[in-house]
Amino acid sequence: MYTPSDFHDLVSGRQRGAAAALGRLGLRLAEVPYAWAVSWRNRRYDRGRAEVHRADVPVISVGNITLGGTGKTPTVAWLARWFRARGIRVSIVSRGYGAEAGGLNDEARELEQQLPDVPHLQNLDRLAAARVAVEELETQLIILDDGFQHRRLARDFDIVLLDALAPFGYGHVFPRGTLREPLSGLKRADAVLLSRADMLPPPERDVIRRRVAELNPQALWAEIRHAPLDFISASGERLALDALPPGPVAAFCGLGNPQGFRHTLQIEIGVRVEIGVRASVVSKHDVDLIKSRNRSQLTTDALTPIPFRVFPDHHLYNRADIEELARWAEDLDVTAVLCSQKDLVKIGLPRLGNKPLYALRIAVEFLTGQKGFEERLQEWGQSVSCQ
Repeated sequence: MYTPSDFHDLVSGRQRGAAAALGRLGLRLAEVPYAWAVSWRNRRYDRGRAEVHRADVPVISVGNITLGGTGKTPTVAWLARWFRARGIRVSIVSRGYGAEAGGLNDEARELEQQLPDVPHLQNLDRLAAARVAVEELETQLIILDDGFQHRRLARDFDIVLLDALAPFGYGHVFPRGTLREPLSGLKRADAVLLSRADMLPPPERDVIRRRVAELNPQALWAEIRHAPLDFISASGERLALDALPPGPVAAFCGLGNPQGFRHTLQIEIGVRVEIGVRASVVSKHDVDLIKSRNRSQLTTDALTPIPFRVFPDHHLYNRADIEELARWAEDLDVTAVLCSQKDLVKIGLPRLGNKPLYALRIAVEFLTGQKGFEERLQEWGQSVSCQ
């Protein structure tokens, strides 16, 4: 059974040797029927053989073309705030992957905490949820969360996020790679946002941009980063980024892209973290980024590996998990434990043992393309305002 890290090492080619090559061959054979089935389904929608239903209000979809986390939740929050600031009643509709029966999943709980005035409807039947949003909640615009592969509900603006660390899923559809569908699916996108773009130097971002332009020259292009805001505890306590208790910290997360969270801690908070026994590398680009975040030099703490644990995406922390994390934190010579906001809403405790637990809050920040992107959003905002 592969862990998420082992799987990425295998399909990316980082794992070498005869056994790894044989494993990739087996995954390649399994990829063929999966890719065929996905392509067949898309062709049915493209040719009008599968029915598409339109909501009575504009629908803006936020999705991705790869498995794992690309930063959809902070992007959905940014969009909802943008429209709410213009007086437009917004609802978020999603499938609710990983939700317990009758409850909200981790993304919905995180968004509920950030956007208390924005309804979030979760339903396997997203068309039914959209109808409830319009008919019962008087919604003027729907944001469809994780909707790129959901073709049944028509959308007016399709936003696709690419993760800068693995934008094209290692060139293969799952299970040989992490693509949800062949890259040709990007032709359906109206806008492509490169998330965590600050993790790559500009020349490498430009390579990705040119590849996307080859597939879809009409799509808007923008580059965003996940800018840290502050730390928050389950009790509501807020800490500035530079106000953590002095001394070393530990961290854990259950995210689709733990590497992104690790990188944010390393660059923004100034700590170097390790996954398992593999210490992360502070590259020249990372050093430049750390300096650009108002750190004139790398401190000793910034170069000291800290304990970092990874759980599966959407992991539901049970009592045994929390007790084990508490024991882990107690045994470490650390002053605090850090996690993502997605983890904190599920754990709901201000401490692990006697160590304070803080979640890092992040928000979308545009590096390029914001003006053109907002101009397109304004078109939908004006259409709603005129109704």
